[in-house]
Amino acid sequence: GATFKVLFLDEADALTTDAQAALRRTMETYARTCRFILSCNYSSKIIDPIQSRCAIYRFRPLDREAVIEEITRIAAIEGLTVTDGALDAIVYVASGDMRKAINALQGAAILRPEIDEEMIYEITATARPDEIDELLDLSMEGRFDEAEQALSELIRGRGIAPNELINQCYRSLVRRDLPRPLKVRLIDALGETDFRLSEGASSDIQMEALLAKFVLAAEQHR
Repeated sequence: GATFKVLFLDEADALTTDAQAALRRTMETYARTCRFILSCNYSSKIIDPIQSRCAIYRFRPLDREAVIEEITRIAAIEGLTVTDGALDAIVYVASGDMRKAINALQGAAILRPEIDEEMIYEITATARPDEIDELLDLSMEGRFDEAEQALSELIRGRGIAPNELINQCYRSLVRRDLPRPLKVRLIDALGETDFRLSEGASSDIQMEALLAKFVLAAEQHR
């Protein structure tokens, strides 16, 4: 038997600064009798006093094959039928995070044992890649009204979070073959909008402004 206890704290980066300060004091108080393991998505959100007390390990996102292999294994054990399209959707939604992949599968399995891609996108409140591509295309073609309508459908009609749309737009932009100055401006606009949303700005106004920035940036680089 170990002479100490192990405390695992998941999603530690979701703690507020004050909560992390309290955790720091707890770590100091019980350093001799307890070992703390903290997991997070963004180590930059963990305060320095905690980071300095930890050995930091970074893990790469899982590749497509690893995610599909594990999801297929779980589906077989649970008696689920998962289409190839659903597997592709799970890989896209997970972005290398096996927990997200399993949660997506579990959420869809609650509805029925035959799982297709539409169920995955619906249960995870995620836009399909082609919907994101369409939104970007409309914006960069200067068709603001149509882009605005597509955005409204995703946010209000489908309940997709603005931050999630920003992340998906970023993933789409980085793989596009665009003039470098244009790509830089578009990604900068995404970053600015993401920051403003994190500071509590109106999501409706900020997302509309993002589309406007995309339209203007594309016009200037034609």
